Amino acid sequence: MKKIFAALAVLFLASIGLAQEAGAVGADDGLRRGLIGIGMGLAIGLGAVGAGLAQGRIGSAAAGAIAEDSSKFGQMLILVVIPETLVIFGLLIAFLIPGLAA
Repeated sequence: MKKIFAALAVLFLASIGLAQEAGAVGADDGLRRGLIGIGMGLAIGLGAVGAGLAQGRIGSAAAGAIAEDSSKFGQMLILVVIPETLVIFGLLIAFLIPGLAA
């Protein structure tokens, strides 16, 4: 049920944005800048949330594996670091959004 409401909210917000009349160039620059800022924040924030959830689960499993066999430390370190790339990609996208929107 929550997914349905979320999908309807996205469709409703998109229809509001697309239903605006075309104005002069640069007339609605404030809204554009605001939406770019929201997009940048979502790119970083959602990437960080995903990485945090993944690292929580992977970290606990890695700690258990290292406790049983300390020779697996290097492998587990790589597995713990991999989710952090989500945040790096989110940061990269956040810096690319203003350039792509211009």
